[in-house]
Amino acid sequence: MGFTESEERQALRQAVSELAHKYGHEYYTEKARGGGKTGELWDEAGGLGYLGVAVPEEYGGGGGGIGDLAAVCEEFCAAGTPMLLMVVSPAICATVIARYGTDDQRARWLPGFADGSVRMAFGITEPDAGSNSHRITTTAARDGEDWILNGRKVFVSGVDEADAVLIVGRTTDARTGKLKPALFVVPTDTPGFEYKEIPMDLVSADKQFGLFLDDVRLPSDALVGSEDAALAQLFAGLNPERIMSAAFSVGIARYALDKAAAYAKDRNVWGAPIGSHQGIAHPLAEVKIETELAKLMGQKAAALYDAGDDHGAGEAANMAKYAAAEAATRTVDQAVQTHGGNGLASEYGLGTLLGAVRVGRIAPVSREMVLNFVAQHSLGLPKSY
Repeated sequence: MGFTESEERQALRQAVSELAHKYGHEYYTEKARGGGKTGELWDEAGGLGYLGVAVPEEYGGGGGGIGDLAAVCEEFCAAGTPMLLMVVSPAICATVIARYGTDDQRARWLPGFADGSVRMAFGITEPDAGSNSHRITTTAARDGEDWILNGRKVFVSGVDEADAVLIVGRTTDARTGKLKPALFVVPTDTPGFEYKEIPMDLVSADKQFGLFLDDVRLPSDALVGSEDAALAQLFAGLNPERIMSAAFSVGIARYALDKAAAYAKDRNVWGAPIGSHQGIAHPLAEVKIETELAKLMGQKAAALYDAGDDHGAGEAANMAKYAAAEAATRTVDQAVQTHGGNGLASEYGLGTLLGAVRVGRIAPVSREMVLNFVAQHSLGLPKSY
């Protein structure tokens, strides 16, 4: 592992950045405030192969790794056009199916992931489970060759745009009688599958939904891979999710910091640019350092994951997600402060980010659960929960 990216990834970043800036933050906020979608940007990015950079080449993808996909996500966010579904559809769902799906499942889904024509959401969180995935009550029972799925999910992103949802449920282990995790692909037009939007105080083009699964009948091939490999399959998706979440936060931090630095250079109040004053310059320098450190940890996590070190990637991905969310939260806050009252004016494109970066400290795993993980697994301290 080096500390500089390959020429190919740098070129990828440049190309994605040019596309994203062609749309820009005004395009994104107009869609978000008006209840619209960023479908044009998604479709163009998919057509150019940017959404499928990590899909195997034999299915029409770029054959790269999660590090390449994270770079794409970061550049979209850095241009002010964050697409939350990127964290889910090409990162979690495509990765799980590529690694563990059957040949038929790969042939059915991966070409669509490669060109962006397929959008897939991910449903794991439940009303009464939260961070405790052992309390998931969505269950799947055999009925002949079919599966019958029942349960509820909450805070599922982008269901209204998705062709299907990758649902984390539980099946009964025939040997022990205990429930074990299993993943199912559920097309959104399946009878018994319903969803309802959750009102959120966020300005985002990606909406959140609650899912209701009432005797949803699925064919046998809706089960992804093997029942016995379900836990490994789940973590195969969660590590990329954390890596992508870190890239998402780093990208937003970069966007906010660029805006703040430009404003601090141009804004002149006491006969000099406000950026010449240490009260402005030092806080911006601090968040620049924090953002770069978070980005580096994210790149380490991606490199470990792409090298097949799932254990090492798990630790690094959690740390990267934590560091990036903290850096982004501080950066956006400081960017708003640098702008003064203008920081909350729509013209400057920062106020809408206050809630967006705060989400990064909560989801897809809370900062407290990351700290629990590091305390227990990295430091060897007694389990605290």
